[in-house]
Amino acid sequence: MVDLSTSWLGLSLVSPLIVGASPLSKDTDAVAAAVEAGAGAVIMYSLFEEQLAAEQMAAHRFLDIRTDSDAEARTFMPDLDVFSLDAEPYVRQLERLRKRVTIPVIASLNGTTAGGWTRYAKTLESAGASALELNLYEIATSAEEEGAEVEQRQLDLVETIARAVAIPVTVKLSPFYSALPAFVRRLAGVGARGVAVFNRFYQPDVDLDTLGVDRHLVLSTSSELPLRLHALAILGARSKLDLACTGGVHTGRDAAKAILCGAHVVQLASALLQHGPAHVAVVRAELEAWLGEKGYRTSTEARGVLNLDGAPDPEAWERLNYTQILAGWRSSGGVP
Repeated sequence: MVDLSTSWLGLSLVSPLIVGASPLSKDTDAVAAAVEAGAGAVIMYSLFEEQLAAEQMAAHRFLDIRTDSDAEARTFMPDLDVFSLDAEPYVRQLERLRKRVTIPVIASLNGTTAGGWTRYAKTLESAGASALELNLYEIATSAEEEGAEVEQRQLDLVETIARAVAIPVTVKLSPFYSALPAFVRRLAGVGARGVAVFNRFYQPDVDLDTLGVDRHLVLSTSSELPLRLHALAILGARSKLDLACTGGVHTGRDAAKAILCGAHVVQLASALLQHGPAHVAVVRAELEAWLGEKGYRTSTEARGVLNLDGAPDPEAWERLNYTQILAGWRSSGGVP
């Protein structure tokens, strides 16, 4: 029997397989089923600051339109339970999950302003979140702002939140940093305890029939995993932060690859949305079987075996491998 227990962000987990942020966490029974199947933690769906602001403005408009509409209008106030004001629904779901399951429940925050990030971070800490996952989801559209300015603003946000709460903070990153190891080192310097690679950004398509934007969500596949493995292998050798793999893990072998490259935990989201929360048990059994076949007694023993410093051929993770891949493709007849 392989021991899958691990430590992540200072939290003791029964398994490195955790439920990633997705709509699944809105269903308490589904989360409980994932825990029964062997999940070590659950990350809640993201709380978006701008979405809360939009809901609050809509509620105010609903109330204001009735002002002075009749003699008793100023005493009229509908039941506030009708509205999803501020973070209250999210907090209630967090509390329900904490009562239902014994594993750590991590809140996911996607903010837009320093004040909003900090206020909601404190609220989620008070509600009992075991940790916070911060989504640095920012799309640069200004031609006047340089990358260094964007990165500094993100570092300032993380530092502000890490100082404001006592629970551990992990940061979910995009793959679009020009020098990822250096940025992660700076994140560690401002108080982050971990990073997750990589956020799957919403990628709208173009509908040629309607000449509009197609907003359909496309689930991940295992083909997205290599980008994460490359980053994990580099960060596993260059950073002391706890690492999470998110995006592209669908099988136990996928999970094993991520762990070998340096992941402390792997997040499952698309796989569970596609196959249901009980799929955690399938991934867990496959992971245990592979580790056992290779002689590993624990998942911790396998962590980082193939990172940049531990791999038998470190150059495979570096630029030289690119030319070798292309040469192999040509020699195999892949190019006419």
